[in-house]
Amino acid sequence: MEINSPTNERIKNWAKLQQKKYRDQSGQFLIEGEHLIGEALQAGVVEHLLMEAGRINPFASQSEAIVCSEAVMRKLSTNVSGAWLIAVCSQKSVPAQSGFRTVVLDGVQDPGNVGTIIRTAVAFGFDQVLLSPDCADVYNEKCVRSTQGALFHIAIQRTELLEALGALKEAGVMVIGTALHKAQPLAQLPVVEKVAIVLGNEGQGIRTETLEICDQRALIEMFSFESLNVAVAAGICLYRYRREA
Repeated sequence: MEINSPTNERIKNWAKLQQKKYRDQSGQFLIEGEHLIGEALQAGVVEHLLMEAGRINPFASQSEAIVCSEAVMRKLSTNVSGAWLIAVCSQKSVPAQSGFRTVVLDGVQDPGNVGTIIRTAVAFGFDQVLLSPDCADVYNEKCVRSTQGALFHIAIQRTELLEALGALKEAGVMVIGTALHKAQPLAQLPVVEKVAIVLGNEGQGIRTETLEICDQRALIEMFSFESLNVAVAAGICLYRYRREA
């Protein structure tokens, strides 16, 4: 199959996936590049593979490609220089293994931060990521790219945090919130297997009501600066509570 016109009805609909409201309506999103598409194919979420004319399909054994003109690919790509390989994917959720090792994001706004934290959660063996309703969209192009495919390998849920954290506590999970005040140094907190690490908004931190439900407050010991980028802070905390091989 070939599509050469950017005004093709399917192309116009797929181009709308660059906007969150259309991603939400359709349950689909776009990804670009061989690495991400390879991860998506492995996860079974690719619905359509689109390839620029004149290229060789690197995934020919896994998926047929719709051959498209350069103009079509530029219409679908968010990359300034364009992309020669794009996939339309479905927003299929991964089931949580146990939920005993959880990352919780309270109002994290930057999609790059959200994506990096998801990637870090997978790297350190966490089971799931919970996001408050006002967090950045997981399927934003910048977030997807920042995960480097990790979003296909971990349970991710957007939910009301107070209820979710209450359920985790009832299951014996220790909830730790990162904070600058009335907090213990991270190195002094007990290392437990059932843990939820809560990280807050880039500017305001964790909401007061969320912080109040936490069992512990963790402070990352630093020199010179009072705070860190939220994705960097996540890396430090998640490494301390990483799953042992």
